[in-house]
Amino acid sequence: MTKPRLLVHVCCAPDALYVFGLLAPDYDVTGFFSNSNIQPREEYELRLDEARRVARRAGLPLLEDDYDPDGWTALTAGFKAEPEKGRRCDVCYASRLSRTAVRAARDGFDAFTTVMSLSPWKKAAVLNRMGRQFAARHGLTYLEADFKKKDGFKKSCELSRAAGLYRQDYCGCVYSREAAREREAARLARERAREGE
Repeated sequence: MTKPRLLVHVCCAPDALYVFGLLAPDYDVTGFFSNSNIQPREEYELRLDEARRVARRAGLPLLEDDYDPDGWTALTAGFKAEPEKGRRCDVCYASRLSRTAVRAARDGFDAFTTVMSLSPWKKAAVLNRMGRQFAARHGLTYLEADFKKKDGFKKSCELSRAAGLYRQDYCGCVYSREAAREREAARLARERAREGE
């Protein structure tokens, strides 16, 4: 029996490593790296190289989208002040899912999905709703998932650690990078305060 062709949006290698393993038995999986949100360019290149490594390890093809950080910044400019998991993230999800749906339709895939629901920072219900909408628009099926369930995120961390993969400390955008820096500064300040007691 022929497996359905599934285009899987990949945001990072650690998430892809786990999700590819889940999906490959039932689908003809191809990865799709579409992440113009990731900045700076050096970080983008590092994550892309790691995604390529995971695809090779899994024996799966990886398609690569154009990198357009200026377009992404313009798209999200009105949402700079939003917190993580706020409306800016929804705009970012929609941008990447839309591009994945367009590519899936163009290249004759049966369905598409994203590994993003593996992250505890990502809203699976929102991703699934958007995925269904883009699928309907392009005559595709969207594979709904919440990959973080059943300890998915924990298993992903274990697999990526064992594989020696780079695991980022922010989602990728300039706003989340700044928030990560602020969290780290606050953590260091607490440690210094404890040491001074």
